[in-house]
Amino acid sequence: MGFKCGIVGLPNVGKSTLFNALTRTAAAQAANYPFCTIEPNTGEVAVPDPRLQKIAAIGKSKEIIPTRISFVDIAGLVRGASKGEGLGNQFLANIREVDAIVHVLRCFEDGDITHVEGRIDPVADAETVETELMLADLDSLERRIVQFRKRASGKDKEALTVLPLMEAALELLQVGKPARILLKNISAEDLRILQGLNLLTSHPVLYVCNVAEADAATGNAHTKAVEQMAAAQGARTVVISAAIEAEVAQLSDEEEMEFLATLGLDEPGLNKVIRAGYELLQLITYFTVGPKETRAWTVHKGAKAPQAAGVIHTDFERGFIRAQTIAYNDFVTLGGEVAAKEAGKARDEGKEYVVQDGDIMLFKFNT
Repeated sequence: MGFKCGIVGLPNVGKSTLFNALTRTAAAQAANYPFCTIEPNTGEVAVPDPRLQKIAAIGKSKEIIPTRISFVDIAGLVRGASKGEGLGNQFLANIREVDAIVHVLRCFEDGDITHVEGRIDPVADAETVETELMLADLDSLERRIVQFRKRASGKDKEALTVLPLMEAALELLQVGKPARILLKNISAEDLRILQGLNLLTSHPVLYVCNVAEADAATGNAHTKAVEQMAAAQGARTVVISAAIEAEVAQLSDEEEMEFLATLGLDEPGLNKVIRAGYELLQLITYFTVGPKETRAWTVHKGAKAPQAAGVIHTDFERGFIRAQTIAYNDFVTLGGEVAAKEAGKARDEGKEYVVQDGDIMLFKFNT
């Protein structure tokens, strides 16, 4: 099961530096000129989860395997991308393939690093990118909706189902609002239809404020402006210094913590970005524990036990019988599976059980 967060933004805001630090590689070239990134770079990163260590210690596991998420470094966008300016067409095609958007905004002053717009204004930068995405969606929907209206007038079942969401999205875009507003209080079926429309602005967004080293712990006036904008949209923000993260990526674990402490930070900003990206996709984690390994598995929030079993192997889902389930707090507090069973905290859950974040699960199935 692959989940992708696309790292986007204007040129020279720190996208590739952030990506390099995330993946702890130099896979994405970082340089001071527009369109340094042309082909999107993809890297998988482990989702930091301190629960894994505790569970593995109790289970006496030889190996710990975290869950993972992919980040894609996408070429910088410029004004006019929806009309093909810069690398616009390629940018728009690449962004359609991700599940969520990590929008990096430049919140630092540095005369040595050029800005494509000639000024530092992260809110305006965000509006530039959002406007281009909305214009591309508007053009796409206006072309497609004509045919769907004809089909709906002929009582075509698919068109009658899809058209209301197309109309709702088009109405939002025409007044300058992104299609992701429809994600609020949407049914599972409508969500599937909306995702099928493949609209750029239907992706959930996380704003990453890239600041100078001195502002990493506190933020600055630029980050506060972004936070206000995000709050109005119902979006989230994370403040990091890509420069610090690039340094941290080269250090040992011990050196990393010492270095961060001198800056007033208790963890790398990348951890916050990864966790926020994970939450942005509405994902949760369940665990399997044994002497061989403790492993984290990813499912969508609301997934039922058979679906969770299917993440391990499709045979588990097809032959699902039940799932022995222990809540994380019970497992840790009581000291493991045996103690949880003795305390009556190990439950046998059936096909309708909705998996909770942190569940420790053991599946029973027919082959």
